[in-house]
Amino acid sequence: MTKANFWKSVAVAAAVAAAAGPAISGNSGDYLAARQARLSSDYDAAVYYYVRALGADPQNPALLEGAALSQLSAGDLPRAVAVAERMEAAGVESQISQAILSAHEFQSGNFQAVLDRVAADHGVGPLVDGLMAAWAEVGKGEMANALASFDQVAQTKGLRGFALYHKALALAMVGDFEASEAIYSDSSAGPLQMTRRGAMARIEVLSQLDRSGDALKLLDKLFGSDLDPALSQMRAVLEKGEALPFTHVTKITDGVAEIFYSVAAALKGEATDDYTLIYSRIAEALREDHIDAILLSAELLEDMDRPELATRAYRRVPRDNPAFHAAELGRANALERSGRSDAALEVLDELAETHGNLPIVHTTRGDLLRGMNRYVEAVKAYDAAIGLYDSDDSSQWFVLYARAISQERLNHWPEAEADFRAALKMNPDHPRILNYLGYSLVEKHEKLDEALGMIERAVQAQPDSGFILDSLGWALYRLGRYEEAVDHMERAAELMPVDPVVTDHLGDVYWAVGRTLEAEFQWNRALSFAPEDKDATRIRRKLKVGLDAVLAEEGAEPLKVAQDTSNGG
Repeated sequence: MTKANFWKSVAVAAAVAAAAGPAISGNSGDYLAARQARLSSDYDAAVYYYVRALGADPQNPALLEGAALSQLSAGDLPRAVAVAERMEAAGVESQISQAILSAHEFQSGNFQAVLDRVAADHGVGPLVDGLMAAWAEVGKGEMANALASFDQVAQTKGLRGFALYHKALALAMVGDFEASEAIYSDSSAGPLQMTRRGAMARIEVLSQLDRSGDALKLLDKLFGSDLDPALSQMRAVLEKGEALPFTHVTKITDGVAEIFYSVAAALKGEATDDYTLIYSRIAEALREDHIDAILLSAELLEDMDRPELATRAYRRVPRDNPAFHAAELGRANALERSGRSDAALEVLDELAETHGNLPIVHTTRGDLLRGMNRYVEAVKAYDAAIGLYDSDDSSQWFVLYARAISQERLNHWPEAEADFRAALKMNPDHPRILNYLGYSLVEKHEKLDEALGMIERAVQAQPDSGFILDSLGWALYRLGRYEEAVDHMERAAELMPVDPVVTDHLGDVYWAVGRTLEAEFQWNRALSFAPEDKDATRIRRKLKVGLDAVLAEEGAEPLKVAQDTSNGG
């Protein structure tokens, strides 16, 4: 079984386990409300209704498990522990309760209880039980047993790098940095779990071995010169010749938190978000300063469309933490998604004051302002971001592209075109740039042949993009190649069946080829999708007098089929 298939099988099993549960009889109102709240990821409401339901039926296994799961998902491990203890006392078998109790036993330093639980097959599951047992042995001071346990987990296909990573962390925690680095550097053992956290841990190990030069080389190799605040701090210390402290695991609960975080990171995108959240929440509970776990939980909550819970999670990152800017960027996004754009802008305004040296802060602020149709301010934000890049840094292409859109919306076309072309020079085949520039040229009746070529390249890159196919159909329409435009516009309308612009365009193309009844049908559809849109008046006029008359009223060129130039005519 490959590593990818291993994680997928775990995800399937997790989804089945999470969905299962005994039936409820009686007191169904609070239970149904609790279950619906949990299914919609409204964990605060779910806890409220589960507690109400348990008041009437305190031993019901499904209510107990739902309450424990909701409390944990809401980030309240202590309350979840109390429920999990009731479940275990009642003999209720539950992976959720076992995970909660295992985490609590590590917090309490009851390492033998963890080993007993794993030996009795009452742990979290085969995925993490071996690593929990290894860390429990470390906690007991039995390092030889711990190393043997890590090695045993490493025998499981697909988990070798995962297990060796934890073995290296355990060795570094007890001060055996040479043995830890020997694992990192042993290519014959196969690749370790070299995530960002893994790389930072190894850099700290090298520093502790007085190998700052090697640590700097590794940092440069893996992350380049565009460093975030945390990596910049590491580089600054290393360049001074000072030793970095080993911070990634300083106590047993840190190591166990790393298990749950690593599993959560591996399951993201493979299992459901609500199941993955269980692991990231346990990691948070075991190590309150595990910022990556906090950020992962917040991202999962955003993906589950719970921006208020995501905002709460983001606010847990301290202001003096190197990842504070990332948390604030996430919080701003969550606020925007919840409809609080002004509050999101306040967050970004303050962040621009405190972290104004980071291009991403200004870019994100520009994106928000652009979404609020405040294009003049958006351009200024993008100006600030671009001013922080080296002139030849190709990663700034998106900022140029975004500034170009803002300039185009302000009718500053020369500035917009210059930015579009600068972005395209840095990223020559990006379909979004090709499409936007090509479409804009078509709308302005400029350089139509070049515009068509750009859009055709964009279609090659993204043949199932409704937006890009609409651009291609519209370019052909502008060139008078109406029959050719029909298929592309129809395909765009299939991909974007309720988009008013695409539907309006389809109507125009139908009119141009003489399919007037179908044109009027499409215009009516477009009008129903956006009756107050800025183009609604024009659509109503087309329905009344026809497209030819509207073009004449506007002083535009009449519809005219392009000449066939295949034989030079």
